[in-house]
Parts: sequence; structure tokens; C-alpha cells
Amino acid sequence: MTIREDARRIIDTSIRAVLPDAAVQRALERFTPPAGRLVLVALGKAAWQMAAAAADCLGDAVSDGVVITKYGHAKGDIPHVRIREAGHPVPDQNSFDATAEAVSLVKPLGAQDGVLLLISGGGSALFEKPLCTPDELTGLTGQLLRCGADIVEMNTLRKRVSAVKGGRFAQLCAPAKVFSIVLSDIVGDPLDMIASGPAYPDRSTAADAHAVVDKYSLQLSPDMLALLDRPTPAALDNVETHITGSVRELCSAAAAECRALGYETHILTASLGCEAREAGSFLASVAQYHADTEKPLAFIAGGETVVHITGTGKGGRNQELALSAARGIAGMDNALIFSVGSDGTDGPTDAAGGLADGGTCAALEAKGISIDRVLADNDAYHALQQADGLIITGPTGTNVNDAAVLLLRPQTN
Repeated sequence: MTIREDARRIIDTSIRAVLPDAAVQRALERFTPPAGRLVLVALGKAAWQMAAAAADCLGDAVSDGVVITKYGHAKGDIPHVRIREAGHPVPDQNSFDATAEAVSLVKPLGAQDGVLLLISGGGSALFEKPLCTPDELTGLTGQLLRCGADIVEMNTLRKRVSAVKGGRFAQLCAPAKVFSIVLSDIVGDPLDMIASGPAYPDRSTAADAHAVVDKYSLQLSPDMLALLDRPTPAALDNVETHITGSVRELCSAAAAECRALGYETHILTASLGCEAREAGSFLASVAQYHADTEKPLAFIAGGETVVHITGTGKGGRNQELALSAARGIAGMDNALIFSVGSDGTDGPTDAAGGLADGGTCAALEAKGISIDRVLADNDAYHALQQADGLIITGPTGTNVNDAAVLLLRPQTN
């Protein structure tokens, strides 16, 4: 197998290993259906997969429900459950309408009823009932996506301007009990930040929210600034939460496949959180240091990098990481670096991530493409497309962060 074939196999195998089906089924072993009605609400990029697994386990115990997921992520009908697709990473009218449907399902519930809440990353955009105008919310989301804020900073603000985030959805469910299963897409698994914590007490404060505004010089209206000071639930007594899946599992699965392919494997971190370009440059420097290796080596870094948008191109953090790495491994015929999002989407593109090897830089130069100019315009997608460097998986059904992998083989000459 070529080094590119090794990379494709590692990607496919590791993502399959972190699909949420088995994890949801394990969590449901602790669940006792309520005496009354059971409503299923699933939200996020992995919502369909999680809901399908739950429906297989519970069957007709589910009386009603709704799945809210990203466009193109639903894979068919689920008994007793309506499927709604909506906007991500920016909420749209379908996000608002689907959320309103979920709220209408849970508000009439009584103390004998229950809500099975399935949460995955992406829920912050998909599940939204704004306390501000839609235009104000869109403006805030756009600023946060452009400025390089990390996901915790973004969700600290999102919770404050929403009627369903920061524990507020669980309040709407009361007196019904909520059994929440959470698939983590944030390093450290902070339950109040995953999908902006619709059923978990908010650990952030108004001061934290204002600090994010000041740090990035965000432009908010006086009404939006006032929302930051509204209290969010500090405690919830009607929720039981189980977290399942994480980027550590993704890294472990990637490592297992690397070893199966004969690579001596090292997991560097599962909490990568720097600029995507810096991460790509770092992995390339590791490749340079080990360039004369006499045995196959693999280095794995999981987490979620950030991108500071300065241009108008098309791409995502994983693609930027790979393209940035291409310069550092130029001419190395024994090196390859890829970075992939476990959900199958990287930024507003149809690619899951990007891949670069020792020939990527020369291939782009031959076509008159400057990596520096491409990165300045945040246009990694089109550059990698020209160098056979896009990773296309389609929606995977899971969402547990990203994995970046450096593969090195002994020199062939």
C-alpha cells in the first residue's frame, strides 16, 4: 500500500470506530422509560445517527420526537420521529422552526412524562430560539466565526442570547424528567458548552461573556449587550446526563489502525487548540526532525484548531492545517500529513479535511498557485482540490472533534 492508501484506511477505520450507535445503546441501559409519554429530541450533526440507535433500542416506547441536524446529514425515516434539517454554522429559519417544534413537544409534558435528549456538536447553530432578532444573531455568529474565537468562547456568548441554551431548554421541559446523552465535540468534555448546554447548568458568567466581547472587539447592539447580563440556570433538578464519545477515542482508534499498518505510533495530544496553520507547521517540523527514520512512524494530534479569517476564500480548519504543513514537508517522498473532521464536514465545505504529501507544494507551484496567497485568502479548499488533497467522506453520523496525523516511512533511496 502507498502512504496515501494508508492515510485513507486510517481515516475510514477511525471514524467508523467512533460512530455513536454502541455508545447510545450502552447509555440507554441505565434508562427507564417514564410511566407517561416519552419525547425524543436529538440535535447536532450526529443527531440522526444517535436517534436511529435510540429508536432501535426503545421502539414504540418513543411516543413522539424530532431530529434537528445539518443539511444532508439525515439518512432516512425514524419511527415516531420527524426529521428536520437546518443551517450550520449559521442558524437559519429552519433552525428556528425546528427548535420551535421541539419546544412545542416538551412544554405540555407533565411529571409522569420524560424527554430523551440526544446532543452532539453543531447543536449551537441547529437548535436555536433567539432572544434577539435573527439579524442580530446572524451578525454575532459571523463575527465569532471570523475573529478566531474558540468554541468555548463562541458558546459562552451564544448561551446568553438564546431561550434554549445554557440549561434553558431543560427548564422548558420541567416538570418532565430529561435523560440526556451527550456526544462530546469539545476538548475536555465541558457539558455546559457542548451544543451550548441546552440541558446543563451554565458554568460561565456574564463577566466571561463580556470578556469575549472585549477580547475580539465584537460589535453588539445595546440590547444584545443587555442580554449578556441575564442570568442562566445555575442548577437543574430534572436532568440526568451521560457523556459518551470523545476525541480521545478518535485518537485511540487512529492509533490502533496506524499500528495495524506497521507504524510505531505516538499520540502527541488530544487537546490541540492553536491556529490551524501553526498546527500544520508544527507537524511538518516533527516530520523534518524524523526525516531519516529507519522504521514507519505515526504521530497523532486530536482536538480542534481555530482559523482567523482574513480572506474570502473557501476552506476549513483541517484544510488549512494540511495546506500549511505542505510547505514544511515539500520534497519529502516519505511523509504525509492529513487532518480530518470526524463529522465529515470541515467549515462550509463538502470536504472532511485535507491531505498533503511531499509532492503537494510542487504540484501547486506547477499550476501557479502560491500557498502563502491561498492561506491569506483562506482558500485552502480550491488549492487542495488542485493537488488531490481533499478528504471527502460525506456526513459520517458522528462528531468528536478532529484528528491530525503525520505518517513517515523510511526513505526509499
